[in-house]
Amino acid sequence: MTGKSETAPQTFEAWQCIGCGRIEGPQPCIGICQDRKVQFVIAAEHEAALARLADAERANAALGGPVRRLARTRPRDGEWERSYRALQDEARRALAELRAGA
Repeated sequence: MTGKSETAPQTFEAWQCIGCGRIEGPQPCIGICQDRKVQFVIAAEHEAALARLADAERANAALGGPVRRLARTRPRDGEWERSYRALQDEARRALAELRAGA
């Protein structure tokens, strides 16, 4: 997978208020605390997004070849239909592999 770090993101456990959503995590105070606004992502939602990304990367890998060949192929005169059908068969095989892997 390109562009993706292979290390897992740092996680920590915290308490979340079921009413307002406030999040607190236990941490020893050294007396110089300041509050600042931060953003968090729920771990399950992050994992689901990673799974969707992996699915999209598999689809890109499987379908990229047929799409590139379609874009770069220039059939000989009178041979466009045979070339088109060959590309169509390749794309169908790629789609079947994606369905089988899902």
